[in-house]
Amino acid sequence: MTPESRQKLKQLLVNHESYRQFPYSDTTGNLTVGIGRNLSDRGVSPTEASYLLDDDIAYFYSKLSYFLRFFNQLSENRQIALVDMCFNVGVQGFLNFRKMIIALEAGDYERAADEMLNSKWATQVGQRALTLANIVRTGNI
Repeated sequence: MTPESRQKLKQLLVNHESYRQFPYSDTTGNLTVGIGRNLSDRGVSPTEASYLLDDDIAYFYSKLSYFLRFFNQLSENRQIALVDMCFNVGVQGFLNFRKMIIALEAGDYERAADEMLNSKWATQVGQRALTLANIVRTGNI
């Protein structure tokens, strides 16, 4: 297929399918997203999943940089741990860890790690919380 033909087809599909940011059930009941991507039958490829992951990582880094003025001054390993946590609980969920955030801003990584572990989230995710709290506490992965 020529690049011109591919572009024509893409435009036709966009016109017929429309863009949907969030998953929905199509007329036959299949879970669908984007521009007609049938998630029920096709899902996403490893390449697409990796692209989405890269996009999500950039998204959460930018959100944490925006909401936490001190985020960019943290060590890279601590940033990684916080992005992982934010990826898991979402931006608003992360911002609800107020005592942890106050401790992080003060450079009190022991207390920040303790606040992570003293949460419902820690009981829900188990080893993940232990791993991330240890990174925050020590600065080592």
